[in-house]
Amino acid sequence: MTTRLSWGAAALFGLALHAAAEPLPATTAKLVPEKSQIAFVSKQMGVPVEGSFKRFDAQVAFDPKKPEGGSVVLQIDTASAGFGVPMSDAELPKPTWFDTAHFPQASFRSSAIKALGEGRFEMAGKLTIKGVSKYVTVPVSIVSSGGAYSVATGTLTIQRLDYKVGDGEWTDTSVVGNEVQVRFKLTLAGLGPL
Repeated sequence: MTTRLSWGAAALFGLALHAAAEPLPATTAKLVPEKSQIAFVSKQMGVPVEGSFKRFDAQVAFDPKKPEGGSVVLQIDTASAGFGVPMSDAELPKPTWFDTAHFPQASFRSSAIKALGEGRFEMAGKLTIKGVSKYVTVPVSIVSSGGAYSVATGTLTIQRLDYKVGDGEWTDTSVVGNEVQVRFKLTLAGLGPL
């Protein structure tokens, strides 16, 4: 059960999806939380296990037609990580895993956004989990869902041990895999046309 905890932690990393400290451009989109998801998948004893983060926020400010000047910042409430299994979920906030008392948030802060064409982008930036920051590149696809919404989706693979998620006995990757896949679907209102 406790092994499932590392998955949640790993998800944070991936999650750690986007951020930026630059001034916001004219086009600012608003996250629609009830239509958005951040999930993480890791392997426990070789079996894929999926968890999710229930609370997160994003500041998205960029023009899809001129993404270079934009920024994305994603903040994830680490205490909201869970697998839907009470015993495992109770372990995730502890120091061995997310240590939510000292590190209540994981974040992604973009430093560069590059258009790849056909609604695809590459977002490079700093992912911070448990006080450890690493530079990552996140592939993102954006589609219009009709009406006022756009949906950004992507997948990022991270190594949980890079972020000290699953300390002590949990550093044994034969029990809980080191690789964690973070998948996100962020529904945005007010993003400019693609």
